Amino acid sequence: MARTGQPATRQVAAVQRAIAILGELGNARGELGTNEIARRTGINVSTISRILATLVSGGLVEHVTATGRYRLGVGVIRLANAAGERLDVRSLARPHLEELARQTQETATLSVPGGQEAVTLDYVQSPLSVRSVAEVGRASAAHATAVGKVFLAHGGTAPAGVLPAYTERTIVDHEVLRAEVARVGERGWGQALGEREEDLNAVAVPLLDPAGRLVAILGIQGPAARLTPRAMRSAVKLLLEHAERISTAL
Repeated sequence: MARTGQPATRQVAAVQRAIAILGELGNARGELGTNEIARRTGINVSTISRILATLVSGGLVEHVTATGRYRLGVGVIRLANAAGERLDVRSLARPHLEELARQTQETATLSVPGGQEAVTLDYVQSPLSVRSVAEVGRASAAHATAVGKVFLAHGGTAPAGVLPAYTERTIVDHEVLRAEVARVGERGWGQALGEREEDLNAVAVPLLDPAGRLVAILGIQGPAARLTPRAMRSAVKLLLEHAERISTAL
């Protein structure tokens, strides 16, 4: 199936039921038995028992032996903390994105590491009429974007198999990509010159936590005619300054 960049609209019934059960356990702010969950959700008891067993195995729900009832597990807390960190990063980074867009006159982006790619979390468009258009939720092409290369340089997994060529400049050789990612790690920033789209250049820097782990990625992207190598060097300096300020705030 072709990738469209948009989420699927068809839903999985079993997952919907699991979400309903988690929601009721959250609303209860305590323990619930299977019969009570069945009354609240309208799901039959046998189905609830199987779903609860699955959620328990995943750490999202805890079975309380003393009462035979269920409550939310520590896995939910981990997920909530991860979501909270992203929200904190977004709120802290927003004024910096606005300032970067003003300073560079280009589009500033904030991305977060995902499973195999970094994903755009927020952006501020260039104030100019000719500009690069960003989109929240868009995944970077790890081998063909500045953001993607920073992601790979900080623990991201490189794409397996054939690397798709988006333009004539796209890196499609795995050895060349490894060397490029190593350079990104050494100098502390990544760049892409017409590699994802023709005539689109970009630079990006990492946002790291105190342990040196990648939290997010700050980027600048714009038309190659305007975001020249010289302009990119100036943008990198600004990105590094803002990244340091955000990391300190975090």
